[in-house]
Amino acid sequence: MDSKEFKKLRKKLNKTQKQMGQLLGVSLKAVHSYEQDARNIPAHVERQMFFLLSRMNGNPKGRKPCWIIKKCPPDTKLQCPTWEFRAGELCFFINGTICCGDACKGWKEKMKFCRSCEVFKSFL
Repeated sequence: MDSKEFKKLRKKLNKTQKQMGQLLGVSLKAVHSYEQDARNIPAHVERQMFFLLSRMNGNPKGRKPCWIIKKCPPDTKLQCPTWEFRAGELCFFINGTICCGDACKGWKEKMKFCRSCEVFKSFL
């Protein structure tokens, strides 16, 4: 996540910088730094932003889980933590998913993959 995306998502959440800091558990100065590109946005802050965004409109009924959208075969579903925890609307939030064939090594690698996925894009 870069500074422009952080600011865009904060505004989409309709939060001031101070409110965003409180929600994220960081200082107002940190939020300023993120938006001015003076400080890298940590993975835990990025995750929290995406989680808040995913909950912005509640949990809309009718949202299909990722395994249906991606047409995952049964053997893939059984290996995936998203299937195990029935969190198909939050697959981008859970580490260890195997959407790209194997579990990603870390958050940055996962988000690189998720950003091209229709499940993730539906929240932006």
